[in-house]
Amino acid sequence: MKIQLKRLWTGLGVFLLLMSSGLSAQNQLSASQWQEDLDFLQKTVHQDYPFLFKKVTAKKWDGEVAQLRAQIPNMADHEVMVGLSRIIALFEYGHTYLSLNGGKVDYHKIPVNLYQFSDGIFIEGTTQGNEKALGAKVLKIGEKSIDQAIALIYPTVSAENDQFFKAYGLNDLTIPEILHAQRIIPEHTKDVVFTLEKDGEVFTHTFTAGDKGAIKTQYSLIQPGDGRISARDQSTTPLYLKEINKIYNFDYNEATKTVYVRQSQVQDDPSQKSIADFYGEVFDFIENNEVDRFILDVRLNGGGNNYLNKPIITGLLKSKVNEVGKFFCIIGRRTFSACQNMVNELDNYTNVIFVGEPTAENLNFYGDNRKLLLPNSGFTARLSWAWWQDKPQWENQEWMPPNIAVATTFEQYVNNEDPVLEAAMADIGDDVVLDPMGHLTQLFMAGDLEKVNSEAARLVNDPMHQYTDFEALFTQAGYNLLNSDQVQGALFVFDMSSKLFTDSTQLYLGLAEALKASGSLEQAKQVYMKVSQMDPYGPHGEKARKALE
Repeated sequence: MKIQLKRLWTGLGVFLLLMSSGLSAQNQLSASQWQEDLDFLQKTVHQDYPFLFKKVTAKKWDGEVAQLRAQIPNMADHEVMVGLSRIIALFEYGHTYLSLNGGKVDYHKIPVNLYQFSDGIFIEGTTQGNEKALGAKVLKIGEKSIDQAIALIYPTVSAENDQFFKAYGLNDLTIPEILHAQRIIPEHTKDVVFTLEKDGEVFTHTFTAGDKGAIKTQYSLIQPGDGRISARDQSTTPLYLKEINKIYNFDYNEATKTVYVRQSQVQDDPSQKSIADFYGEVFDFIENNEVDRFILDVRLNGGGNNYLNKPIITGLLKSKVNEVGKFFCIIGRRTFSACQNMVNELDNYTNVIFVGEPTAENLNFYGDNRKLLLPNSGFTARLSWAWWQDKPQWENQEWMPPNIAVATTFEQYVNNEDPVLEAAMADIGDDVVLDPMGHLTQLFMAGDLEKVNSEAARLVNDPMHQYTDFEALFTQAGYNLLNSDQVQGALFVFDMSSKLFTDSTQLYLGLAEALKASGSLEQAKQVYMKVSQMDPYGPHGEKARKALE
């Protein structure tokens, strides 16, 4: 099951009416107090953080604020709390969010840890008493299918991309206050019914929510003990989870002449050497021993202090493993913040091959948040202020895609298999294309346009490159050619790519503009009309209508 994590919240807010509650029946704050907090947030954002209006316009954001403000008199406390989360999540930066801890409205937690594998969302961990549900695939929460629940819960999460939601957003599906506010469950109650599938049997299981600290995870995975149980076979441990309490560890496989390093934070580990000293020893070992391959595993790494990345980058630049086919970096859904800076720099300066899943953050992003205490509710809004740009603005993407995409099934996880590490250990064939756009550009520059067509179609449909945003990259390439007066080249790129992405208004708009630049006005007019019809209310349709005028 592949879940498309898209924002489907628009228009649902008008149905947020106060309903009977099985958890709390009386509000802690008055409607006017909540509205004062919302007004304070709105004023502060416009005054001190206007730069956050990058992915959402100020007009749209103010409209959502006004809608929430009007609904507050008919909402319970927990519904307003979640409404504030949705307002801040509109900025779509992972460092900018509403902290639900410390406010006057508390929340509860269903004792499950959900994890999305390539074949669905499973109960990766839970507590004793819920053994039957352990390892089951989630089909429904309440009366909503898991796909519907995802679509409803997504707007509560300050997700930069779908990977961020997989890593951090699924947690919202285990909080009854959020489930009720988003109408995934009809009543505000601690008892939540899940429909599950396990060993070929479909059944329901009722979880009772408790204290928010009842279920403990580390790096998005359950930590067994004190009544917590894991679906993973605990008799052995895969390499990426060994010594998990250490921030970084080192392993050498003499048979394969491979050095493996897992680093799960960008912080000095107080129980070990500093990052600088640790990597100094790693690169000394590589220099003085038979090492043919270096694997850096940062799939669990949620960041820290990006100033500590320097010894990693400089060490690699001088190392004998800084060659194509010798240096692999494993990335994933938790690769975020200062670790995003790290993989950006690896991409910029080394011969790295990325393996695994995309990262959880945009290549360029707002981070380093400041606290804004809302005066009445006591909640803290965390608002980002620092713009980190490791890539030119025209190279910004929603994530760092892997050169070799590899996912993990639930069964592989349970059995301690690691297909991602296996891919990083495998030999790369001569026919494997690691840089699809570079490959296509070389063919284009050589004038082999027929080969460009066939290779583009093959690469777009290759699962290894499933996370590469070809639509955006083709759009950028076409406009780069058009803006440098290479009109025929732009025509070729837009014509080819619009046939591969037949519902892409941005590519058809580029094709229309290239046709116009070439003097083919009637053809341009027809394509502009097509874009206007395909995107009647969006920015591409608006540009097309202006061009037609």
